[in-house]
Formats: sequence, structure tokens, C-alpha cells
Amino acid sequence: MDFLLDPNIAYLFLLAGVLLGLMAIITPGTGIFEVGSFFCLALAGYAVYNLSFNLWALIILILSIIPFVYAIQKPKRERYLALSILGLVIGSVFLFATDGWQPAVNPILALVSSVLFAGFLWIAILKTLQASHTRPSHDLAALVGQVGEAKTHIHTEGTVQVDGELWSARSEKRISNGSPVKVVDRQGFVLIVEKSTDTK
Repeated sequence: MDFLLDPNIAYLFLLAGVLLGLMAIITPGTGIFEVGSFFCLALAGYAVYNLSFNLWALIILILSIIPFVYAIQKPKRERYLALSILGLVIGSVFLFATDGWQPAVNPILALVSSVLFAGFLWIAILKTLQASHTRPSHDLAALVGQVGEAKTHIHTEGTVQVDGELWSARSEKRISNGSPVKVVDRQGFVLIVEKSTDTK
């Protein structure tokens, strides 16, 4: 485990752990991000325990989670995400201490890693949040109760036109081509229909 006592290696494990942890916050339940984050942060924690570190940098790292959580709750909060990323970068670079304020991490490694870390985090978080806040283009549940027209004979399978689009359909009773149908249920992308006396 001596290789972990190299501040550069510890810094990379810290960055990976933070990145995976933040991804776990915005996409919970996968288990992969959580386990990876725990593993990387445990290794970085071992280094922090055995190396000298700046307490103020650790505080900045911890506090940077607050604007991150605030930023992901609603869209249009990019400035809080930027503040969080800035705090994470500064805190991680200066966490491992040498004499004075100079970081123990190699400056070139710190610069390249910080730019990649910040860029990936900015793009990944914004795209994930955008996807999670976007309403689906088709509200499939809204199709139930609508009236359409059978475009083929329908029984075990067939095709109907509902809401201006063609859908696969099934019916308990045989329905002839051209008959009005009413959607009574759906199973995935297959509509369950019955013959309707309503007009479209």
C-alpha cells in the first residue's frame, strides 16, 4: 500500500472517488458508482490519514457538495454547479500539503486532471440533469381512453391509428378493419383496444 502514499496517486484516487460519488448522487440505484466511489475514497482516505494535509482544503472539498446538491434539484442553476466544481478542484489540488501553500501534487498532473475533471463533470451533470427534467415526447398513459381507427383486422394482433400515429394493438374480440376503437389499456407499446361506438 506504499504506492498510495504518493500524493499524485492519492490525488487521482480522490478525484475518481469524488467523480463517481457525484455521479451516484444524480443517478442513484445503479450500485456501480456507489461501490466505485467508496473504493476510491477509501484508498484516498488511507493516504490522507498517513500524509500531511491542509484542513482548509478538506473543508472546501466537503462544503462544495452543498452547491452541487442545490444545483441538481432544479434546472437553470449552472452557477452553483460551477461553484461546486471550482471548490472540488481547489480542495483536491491543495489537499495534500507541503511546506506553505504549494500543493504536493505535480502541477502538470493537477492542471490536466483538473481540466478534464471539471469539463467532464460540467458536461455529464448538465446532460444528465437535462435528460431527467425533460418530459417524454409521448405520454403513453394519455393514450388510454382515446378513440382511434383500426387500420387492420385486430384480434391477437393488428394496427390502429390513435392520436395521429400508428400503434400495434390487441383485442379480446375480433375487430374489423376501419372500425372505430377505444384504447382501454396498454402493455408496453402495444395498445389494448375494444370496438367503440364513439366517433373519432
